[in-house]
Amino acid sequence: MNLNINTGDTAWVLMSSSLVMLMTPAIGLFYGGMVERKNLLSCIMLTFGTLIIVTVQWVLLGYSLSFGKDSAHLIGDLSWCGLSGIGIADTTDYAPQIPHLAFMLFQMKFAIITPAIIAGAFVERVRFKSFMLFTLLWTTLIYDPVAHWVWGDGGWLKKLGSLDFAGGTVVHITAGVAALAMCIALRRKKRAIDGRFQPDSVPLTLFGAVLLWFGWFGFNGGSALGANAAAAQALVTTTVAAAAAALTWMVISAREGKNTAVGAATGAVVGLVAITPACGYVDVAAAMVIGAVGAVVAFFSIKLSEKLRIQDSLDVCACHGMAGTWGALATGIFASKAINPAGADGLLHGNTDLFMAQLASVLAVWLFTFCGTYLLAKVIDQFMSFTASQSEQELGLDIFHLGEEAAERPLAEPLALK
Repeated sequence: MNLNINTGDTAWVLMSSSLVMLMTPAIGLFYGGMVERKNLLSCIMLTFGTLIIVTVQWVLLGYSLSFGKDSAHLIGDLSWCGLSGIGIADTTDYAPQIPHLAFMLFQMKFAIITPAIIAGAFVERVRFKSFMLFTLLWTTLIYDPVAHWVWGDGGWLKKLGSLDFAGGTVVHITAGVAALAMCIALRRKKRAIDGRFQPDSVPLTLFGAVLLWFGWFGFNGGSALGANAAAAQALVTTTVAAAAAALTWMVISAREGKNTAVGAATGAVVGLVAITPACGYVDVAAAMVIGAVGAVVAFFSIKLSEKLRIQDSLDVCACHGMAGTWGALATGIFASKAINPAGADGLLHGNTDLFMAQLASVLAVWLFTFCGTYLLAKVIDQFMSFTASQSEQELGLDIFHLGEEAAERPLAEPLALK
């Protein structure tokens, strides 16, 4: 028995891992409510597929690349491939009070949900097999290096002083920027339906948003890697930021006469995204500001996307990329060592170094993710055709790619009641 292992901290991280896993199907439901019924199953399967693919990739390769021994401050080595050398009672310097396997499992869930978020940019027009290959390659070539830069011991952004408590940079900026890159790379492909989608099931989207909010407690609170004060602080700032963002979104929408349930749900998710990098470093007042401003940033980023005719179906870049960017920069403004001594003071507390580190981190991750994803999308599209044909889109991706539908169609009209 390893006497260094704290059972309470271990229980919290294991439970948090389960909560973060729940977020992947939850985002499938959140997205699914906003697509046509004939594409609902396909939409949910895109997220379920990432759960399958990345779980295997993470065990075989991804965890070692992200958190293995540093190589040139850019990537981890291969010493933990296949979890080699990690015993059942071993611990790691990343979290010495919990089993190494628990830390690996928790980080796995972050790797899984990131490509699932990207899927929202092109639901109803992407081939399932192509996206599965993209998920495998993108996680290996983009996510794993960025995770090492920001979180891995020796990573260059971590050494620079960049802070990301729970994945605002590693998860949300990479997902949002990747979505933008793919929309641009594939923008010339024909699309059966132009313009914005009309939600098919608003209750499904709301249910998905509630599950995301619930799962986000594990996403952010679990990143404290223990049942401690930092976890409690992260949970409080998380829920406050989500509520402030949802309320702000509703106010902005009401001024334009478009105060919808989908808008409120989207606002809540945007607030969760914005607070993610800062949740363990800021106080409650700052969390409210971060959430509210994040809603404004995302709302008007959607307007800009429409004006630029970027075919980001469910506004992944605006809601994750832009809100995540604001959250990362806001960490450099509002962070306080009085809240978390393991962090750093931000601009409001007289320290410019943290903000500059956050800015460098944002710029580096934006550039690397955009260029890498653009090239990857182009290569896959060249060999496999990433985008579904117009006839496939018209028929519906559920039937064409999966051979089944979310709901059975009646064989005949029901008899009229006499």
